Amino acid sequence: MTNTMTDERLQECLTLVENALDDMKAKNITIMDVAALTDVMERIVIADGTSKRHVRAMADSVGAEAKQAGFMPLGREGGIDSDWTLIDLGAVVVHMMTPQAREFYDLEGLWSSPEQLAELVAVPREKKTAGRRNKNK
Repeated sequence: MTNTMTDERLQECLTLVENALDDMKAKNITIMDVAALTDVMERIVIADGTSKRHVRAMADSVGAEAKQAGFMPLGREGGIDSDWTLIDLGAVVVHMMTPQAREFYDLEGLWSSPEQLAELVAVPREKKTAGRRNKNK
């Protein structure tokens, strides 16, 4: 990944995210350094919300605070009634979820194990050979 943020800007983004989550009473905020594991992002932030409504409110707050500070979200995943919402800020990806979803998906376990990540890598299909389907016709 071409580093799109300076170290100073990355720290500013992380501080903003952590403060926004803290202001919204998020639980169990975890920041993981995944720069050595992927070219897609540098940090993952994971936080618990107490309900689906709380998860949505946290995501709204993080998105609004990020925009106000000049960190334009690249995307948001998770619907109105979702137990997991993701905000993509480029080098920082924020996952807000209910404790049940966090336990089920175990992102901390997945991202701390390069072996598990390697198992998820898609293997390209073999190319089909050109030719007729039914040679007997």
